[in-house]
Amino acid sequence: METIKWLKILDPLRNVFEKFGVDYPVMRRILETKLLMDGRRVPTLIQKSSKNADPAKQSNQFIKSLWIYVILSIMLVPFVAMKMNYMFQMSLVFGILMFMVTTSMISDFSSVMLDVRDRNIIFSKPIQRRTINMAKLLHVTIYLLLLTGSLTIVPLVVGLFRQGILFFLLFIVEILLMDMFIVVLTAALYWLVLRFFDGEKLKDIINYVQIGLTITMTVGYQFISRLFNLMDYKVSFTAKWWQVFIFPTWFASPFEWLMGGGNTYIILFTVLSVAGPLAALWMYTLLMPSFERNLQKLASHQGRGKTSPIRLKEMLGSLLCRGKMEGVFFRFAWDMMGRERDFKLKVYPQLGFSIIFPFIFMFNMLRSEGGFAAMRAGRGFLFLYFCALMIPTIIMMLKFSGNYKGAWIYQSAPLSDTAPIYKGTLKAMIARLFAPVFILQTVIFLIIFGTRIIPDIIVILLGVLLYTILSFMVLEKSLPFSMPLQSAQSGNGFVIVGMMLLLGVFAGAHLVFTFLSYGQYLWMLLLLVFNFIAWKLAFRKTPVNRVYSD
Repeated sequence: METIKWLKILDPLRNVFEKFGVDYPVMRRILETKLLMDGRRVPTLIQKSSKNADPAKQSNQFIKSLWIYVILSIMLVPFVAMKMNYMFQMSLVFGILMFMVTTSMISDFSSVMLDVRDRNIIFSKPIQRRTINMAKLLHVTIYLLLLTGSLTIVPLVVGLFRQGILFFLLFIVEILLMDMFIVVLTAALYWLVLRFFDGEKLKDIINYVQIGLTITMTVGYQFISRLFNLMDYKVSFTAKWWQVFIFPTWFASPFEWLMGGGNTYIILFTVLSVAGPLAALWMYTLLMPSFERNLQKLASHQGRGKTSPIRLKEMLGSLLCRGKMEGVFFRFAWDMMGRERDFKLKVYPQLGFSIIFPFIFMFNMLRSEGGFAAMRAGRGFLFLYFCALMIPTIIMMLKFSGNYKGAWIYQSAPLSDTAPIYKGTLKAMIARLFAPVFILQTVIFLIIFGTRIIPDIIVILLGVLLYTILSFMVLEKSLPFSMPLQSAQSGNGFVIVGMMLLLGVFAGAHLVFTFLSYGQYLWMLLLLVFNFIAWKLAFRKTPVNRVYSD
């Protein structure tokens, strides 16, 4: 087996590991095996690999993707370089870092933290639990350090030359404490879920927890920026007791205390920045045995319970689909999107972003326009377009599945062409994933803006439907759920960005037509025509065997 030479950096710490009861040679071999297997896993940020690559020659794609995180780190440079208020600038820095690291933990490392293969394969061998747990902890730690190192390497260099050596060293220490806190916090949340739920329901709840974490971190970042009042390019910060629950302020407070000047609250936050992660780590070690015991519940394959007597998918399938075969694939795609854990893990966080983004932009508009009444009389309802940001990514993910080997059914089924397959799947995506988000946001927007926007909501819906079919036409096509998740997003990154810009074009066109007399109705009529033409052109007759072989 191929070896990972850089793991030799752990060898000087062998005595330390052995003092804690860890079998170092075994732990190192387990860790090495895990890292080699990670060559088959593709990080969410790039989702790119070659389907024809030799597995024996595959290298770790996460490490190859680190340059993207280095580029993303440039956004932190202005906050590190400024000399305004350390609490302000470093709270924003750690807020952004915690958001990016936590979302990466959710999307890419949940499979590591919730891995049951150790229990199934290694636990039956004469290996101590401490050795296995240490290998798992180091596995996550290595990737977390690589991730945060890539996200902070440029800000660290800028901070060293701009702010001095004390700032640089303090930044490194706080980054390490932040990493520790994020790992433990994520594991604790998973432990709570594992503690009270079983089987398939547990697997669903884990996905919902991941969505909730994504939404919380996004909203939290918006909330952090509003802790401060910018007046004439000067920043003022007034500490309050409730800010103790805003974690980025913990890690920003040492900079203010040691380099700016502090008060009682700043000192308290500084103490929490050290004591909080250490206390969390101590709690994690206590909960680890319980966490491992409950982790076995993920291997449970209990039934999903009783189904509702009212079969929503049957009703929608008969209403939306034309033809028996299209209805069959509508129901098939509906079930796959609800049961595929890996699919939901990649797609559902996108739903969370689509839910909150319109309200984030609307809240910023509320602050800039100076009141609710002014915003209510304006055209802020156009932010509803942002609920469609998720559509290109979801369409792209529809061809991937953890059970892709079952795609032989396409060849064996009596199908003459792919049109009913794609139509049924796309309609199921709209009905199951997009429609609930759109309906929820429509109700809230109607409460805010009133019934005057009903024609505009119809226009937005027609625009989103046209946007959906255009996304389908532009993106690479494969039969639904027929490809492994490891090959996700091969070369569609720029297309996704282009489609997001196209959504802005739809919103801009809608805005222009609102200035015309009966402009909404004219644009509505045009969109109806465009939808009719696009849905006719998109689904050309193509033999199933040809698409499957491609």
